[in-house]
Amino acid sequence: MRKTLFPLFLFLSSCSNLFAQQKGSEGCSEKSLFERIAHLENRSRRFNLLLNMQGGFDVEGNSPALGASKNHARFNMRQLRIEAKGDIDERFSFRWRQRLNGSKIPGADNLPASIDVAGLGMKFDKRFSLFVGRQFASFGGFEYDLNPIDVYEFSDMSEYIGCFLTGISLTYQPVSAHQFHFQVLNALNDRFSETYRVQYDPSLSSSKLPLLYTVNWNGSMYGGLLQTRWSASLSSQTSQNKIYYIALGNSVNIGSRFGLFFDLMYSREGLDSKGILSDLISSVSADSSWPVTRYTVKNTEYLSFVSKANVRFASRWNWFVQGMYETASVYKESIVKRKIDAGKYRTALGYLTGIEYYPMSGSNLHFFLTYVGRSYKFDEKRSLSLDYTTNRLSLGFIYQLPMF
Repeated sequence: MRKTLFPLFLFLSSCSNLFAQQKGSEGCSEKSLFERIAHLENRSRRFNLLLNMQGGFDVEGNSPALGASKNHARFNMRQLRIEAKGDIDERFSFRWRQRLNGSKIPGADNLPASIDVAGLGMKFDKRFSLFVGRQFASFGGFEYDLNPIDVYEFSDMSEYIGCFLTGISLTYQPVSAHQFHFQVLNALNDRFSETYRVQYDPSLSSSKLPLLYTVNWNGSMYGGLLQTRWSASLSSQTSQNKIYYIALGNSVNIGSRFGLFFDLMYSREGLDSKGILSDLISSVSADSSWPVTRYTVKNTEYLSFVSKANVRFASRWNWFVQGMYETASVYKESIVKRKIDAGKYRTALGYLTGIEYYPMSGSNLHFFLTYVGRSYKFDEKRSLSLDYTTNRLSLGFIYQLPMF
């Protein structure tokens, strides 16, 4: 059995020539499958292969506004990502992570959307390090900072924001408790014409430097009692249109039993990059003609509040409750095929709770039973959409399986 598996893992390691970095995949002390099979005592820093999984059985029941066909039950593999990372030597490292159930179509950077991270890291000294390649944009917020397999339902802001982008990142860590990221990334993965539907205005074209600039601060104070994930970002769309994004994440942790985070996120966009308002507003034709031609709306803003509390009431059991409040608005009147008034168009609420069971110490394997509810309300003066709710009860598992 050992003779069969050993060449297999050598083959997998030789195939991982892509590289990667960044948040969302903290390792655990659990031995990999290969270590258990080969009876190795020490885990190698050179190469680690991980399989990130979240799957389960979902029962969904939605409001009549979405139609009776939306009520169903099914097995669902929500997250399936393979990841390789390690240290090449004392200075250089690599990381690659790819969604096995994501799109394989290459974007403007010649990488498919399924690749989250692919790049090379270089450490100059204890304070300065660099990463080049596809990476996690260093936006703030604790929800955003989580490994995607640990999220049962993303807020609209985290769901629709472009977060896996190609570029360069400089990290400065003056002391162990504070870390700063400075990033310059491509503003888009796809081309401008594929992202924004602005055929109504021939003067709108991509910026000559379509880049995203981000400054991020990760802090830990009072022995880890208070932690921060703050960021400020500027992204160029056209010569006249930009995106301004601020994310302020704060976390309070009392021992190992209780944790609470609160995220505030705000995005002000010359052209609607999220697409939520564009789909909502352009679905209403000025002359009631059909079919409706979709277009990108101008002068949009999105605001999100997300908070989650975790209570570890026993050594292997955790209970959580989470709430979300989000709005989508037009901050300035514009005319795009028709007059678009300023004001709030959409309010989204989220309410989640669940219980998690960790069967093995030193492992992040856990089983969950969760409820996820969402409620969407629309301004009746500005939208013809009907209010609706969605509900989901899920039973499943989450595991970052160390394979090698």
